[in-house]
Amino acid sequence: MKLRRASMEDLTAVVSVEAGCFPQAEAAGKEAFAERLRVFGDHFWLLEDEGTLVGFINGLVTNEETIDDLMYEKADLHIENGAWQTVFGVDTIPQYRHKGCAALLLQRLITDAKKQGRKGCILTCKKELVHYYEKFGFQNWGQSQSVHGGALWYDMRLEF
Repeated sequence: MKLRRASMEDLTAVVSVEAGCFPQAEAAGKEAFAERLRVFGDHFWLLEDEGTLVGFINGLVTNEETIDDLMYEKADLHIENGAWQTVFGVDTIPQYRHKGCAALLLQRLITDAKKQGRKGCILTCKKELVHYYEKFGFQNWGQSQSVHGGALWYDMRLEF
């Protein structure tokens, strides 16, 4: 397994993995990922197994303490010297789930955020994943204001 930063050359593979991991209403599309790679590519990590993309993690940096739905659509809300590293998604293709791939990606982003002097990391997740993120030290801050994809989300925060 190899962790590396994403580049624009990875766009097609990233979009394909996203489409296989999230319902259509929640999945980011090609245009959104192209913009994310352009604006905050240093906060976009891939996990590969023998050259095959098996997962990725990405998120902008902000001074907000929770994720706003607009952030998913507007990569230019990224503030490189901001306080909080967001986690927009931890994608892992089905055949690599439950093998520690998501944990590797999440630890990479958390480590980077600490080294960069951030206050911590924030994300939203569905109720059934709250316990997973709590294993990494995230705390549940309750139901999110997010209506992304029409789903019910919970705000999670990891403070350093």
